[in-house]
Amino acid sequence: MPALRLFGRKWLFGSDDLVFPGIFEFAFRIAWLALISCVINKYWHKTYTCDEHGFMIRIYLASIITIICINLILCVLLINQSAQGSITEVNARRFVAPLLTLKVIFIIPETVLNIFGSIWAFCGSINCKTDDFYSKTVIEITVVLNWIVFGLIIFGFLLVYNPLGSSKYRKTHPTETFLHKKVSKVWINRFRWVFCCLRRDEYGQEAFMQVASLLSALFRSTDLVPSDIIAGSILLRVRQKRETREMRRIRMLNADGPRYTTDMMRLFATSPPWMTVANARYMLRFALSSYGWPMVCYLKCCSGCFKLLRNATCCGCCRSQNNVVDDNCCLCHFGGVREISRLRADDIVYVSFKNHVFELPFCLLLDHVKKQIVLTVRGSLSFRDVFTDLTADATDFQAPNFPVNSAAHRGMVIGAEKIIQKLEVGNLLNRVCDTYADYTLTLTGHSLGGGVSILIGAKLREKYPDLRVYAFATPAGLLSREAARITESFVFTVGVGDDFVMRLCVESVENIRTNVIETLRACKLPKYRILLNGFGYTMFTIPSRDLETTWRDVSDLSVQQSVHSPSDQVNAEAALVSKEISLRRFAKTRLYTGGRILHIIRRKKTEMEKKTKTGGPTYEMKWCQPEEFQEFRVMPRMVLDHLPDNVFKCLTTILEEQKVQDSKVSLQSL
Repeated sequence: MPALRLFGRKWLFGSDDLVFPGIFEFAFRIAWLALISCVINKYWHKTYTCDEHGFMIRIYLASIITIICINLILCVLLINQSAQGSITEVNARRFVAPLLTLKVIFIIPETVLNIFGSIWAFCGSINCKTDDFYSKTVIEITVVLNWIVFGLIIFGFLLVYNPLGSSKYRKTHPTETFLHKKVSKVWINRFRWVFCCLRRDEYGQEAFMQVASLLSALFRSTDLVPSDIIAGSILLRVRQKRETREMRRIRMLNADGPRYTTDMMRLFATSPPWMTVANARYMLRFALSSYGWPMVCYLKCCSGCFKLLRNATCCGCCRSQNNVVDDNCCLCHFGGVREISRLRADDIVYVSFKNHVFELPFCLLLDHVKKQIVLTVRGSLSFRDVFTDLTADATDFQAPNFPVNSAAHRGMVIGAEKIIQKLEVGNLLNRVCDTYADYTLTLTGHSLGGGVSILIGAKLREKYPDLRVYAFATPAGLLSREAARITESFVFTVGVGDDFVMRLCVESVENIRTNVIETLRACKLPKYRILLNGFGYTMFTIPSRDLETTWRDVSDLSVQQSVHSPSDQVNAEAALVSKEISLRRFAKTRLYTGGRILHIIRRKKTEMEKKTKTGGPTYEMKWCQPEEFQEFRVMPRMVLDHLPDNVFKCLTTILEEQKVQDSKVSLQSL
């Protein structure tokens, strides 16, 4: 940070991003130099016996080894210069641009020589060949390696090319509106190329525009390159661990609100009878079933295919299946629903696996054990679902008994409306509810499916007053605050550990962006050290010394002291961005998680348990407010804790330990 300026434009890499590519190229060219040296040692004297072209061959070999040596020297200098200073100390790396310019210039003679080498090795036009198998093979390999390097250079150029990096945009002083349109257009073009299959969707273009607008608002004018975001994420993890340690030291965590507990009886004393861990685990199985055959294969890696065979329907597409929409020929998705839900085929009233942007697969099931009609909505499983997730701006949401100015996640609102429309076709839901009048309508879903289930429940609750919703790992940016408060009476939301989706919304992403810039400015380590440390943290966790030695005091940094040189001017711009960036918001309405939220975390063992090596409850939990999930935290298990099978294992472990605890209590009472 900031992006490197070269040849009159900005690129998507910084002056401190050349350490690892330089090391790779240095090792590659050392091996190349060794091979060429062996060829020259064995073949040089033979060129004097050639009838013609011997002099040209000697010039070629001498030029190749000279260019390799020059590139090795440039690689060493680039590695050395790129490793200087911290991320924001651009002046320490002021020689990177001219050194890189020299390397680019040397590509031209290297390409010319490689064309000559290709003609010599493969075309037979130059009459100075060798019968030595080793020399002939090495020469051919050298030519091929030359073209591979050239191809990698072109590929690297495409990766770091910035469509808006031209200096003309800086000279014309464009407004924020102009930049927003330009950046949005770039993102839309990228989506059209990469996700070309989504163009056919009815709402594909709208999703492209919404997501492009979001990404433009989040990342324009930040001058961050991709490696800065990776390094900033690593530093955020260290910073957040340090802050957590300090808060524990002064015992702020213990005094802030209700504490986590393992006493389930006391915890659920004030909650409705249907809000229990046992019911949540029971309903999560139906939420898992909506994922179809991919979830079966994921849960049972070895035996999943065989389990699907007994529930699959051979040539099912040729048979009349009015209750199954958009499944494959063997009805594998339908078989997956049967396998995970453990229901009979007759109890699966309707399933739709049609998956477009804003259009989610869902199932309508009959659960005769609990006497309930279950509507389960699938979570994110495809790129189409990702675009539904990322269409995250707030839009008006109208539901019975909700405030007039209620707002909700745009993508999920459209998804909920589409599912309701399908249920109204042929009056499907009403007919099922009338047939089973004594059954309760229950909705469930995981991740994106959980958020959509909450919105559907809000729409249908006036017609079905006893409606219940079990949502798992629901995204944070779902409903406006008053609307979220109303859902607490009929929605039970379960979240586990450091689940990143439960903390993911436009607000938290914008906060991450601001925190990344501030954290990068405060770090005193060079970027290559940060990336190496990040790999070490993944393997061996964060050592305590890094919590203190990574930072410098930035309280005295001021913009006025940073305008004495061009590089210092860049630091001043970075400081201004970090202060002004919090004023720009993509959505003015803050959205929250819906329902009454039960948060489950892993319990840390006490000192006595560690000494005696005895166990205890694995998890502890508490009722949380939506405001507690507004800060995104970079944690090791933030992805694993979101996976539905891990949520299921967590609930299973809690129930098993509770059963063991109850049996011990009953034995003691005897």
